Amino acid sequence: MKISAAIITRDAAAALDRCLASLDFCDEVVVLDQHSADQTAAVCARRGARLVQTEWLGFGPTKQKAVDLCRNRWVLSIDSDEQVSAELRAAILALPDEPAAAAFAVNRLSRFLGHWIRHCGWHPDWVVRLFDRERAAFDAKPVHEAVHARGPVERLGGLLLHDAYETLEAYIARLDRYTTAAAAELHQQGRRSGLGGAWVRSQAAFWRMWLLQGGFRDGWPGTVLCACSSFYVLSKYVKLWRLDRP
Repeated sequence: MKISAAIITRDAAAALDRCLASLDFCDEVVVLDQHSADQTAAVCARRGARLVQTEWLGFGPTKQKAVDLCRNRWVLSIDSDEQVSAELRAAILALPDEPAAAAFAVNRLSRFLGHWIRHCGWHPDWVVRLFDRERAAFDAKPVHEAVHARGPVERLGGLLLHDAYETLEAYIARLDRYTTAAAAELHQQGRRSGLGGAWVRSQAAFWRMWLLQGGFRDGWPGTVLCACSSFYVLSKYVKLWRLDRP
């Protein structure tokens, strides 16, 4: 099976270098960049990746554009802050040339404040990342995008390692952008929110993650993550409330 890796990125050269190093088994690597001002171009040149520039279209459309640039039928979509583990690499290489499945889901393990998070609803985290682009594609959602397959989806062994948020600053920087996009999407769907409802949703999110999904087992990093996720929910629904205000 010949595999193309598709990555979207912007100003993430250090993480991208680690990501590309884990993709040496791929026959082609396409990096779709949003005009980075760091060393992204140099990293791509050193690792042998094909670099293409684009304007930001939202997560779903931008990732699908990267897929469309690939030459091979099978595509591994991976974020610049993710790495393929040795076990996942072996599982991919063991696949037949023509699998019956239309796509494969991988189990993602994410880091927060320097710790691997194994609870909080963050793990196990099965996401479809390897797929036959003739039978699967990304949806057009601007945030929280997903691959939809026309055929069976199977699971692969090994882990996709996600260096999500090493610092609180990194989390906060993404939170504002993500919650704005998520609120706009909800508003387009006709959803509405009040301030009281936003508060209740945020508190429910904390207790669900911390208590029901075992966030307390991840220690203080897990507790901080639950609190941050609660604020994410609060921000999203307050922004949704503001969209209906004059």
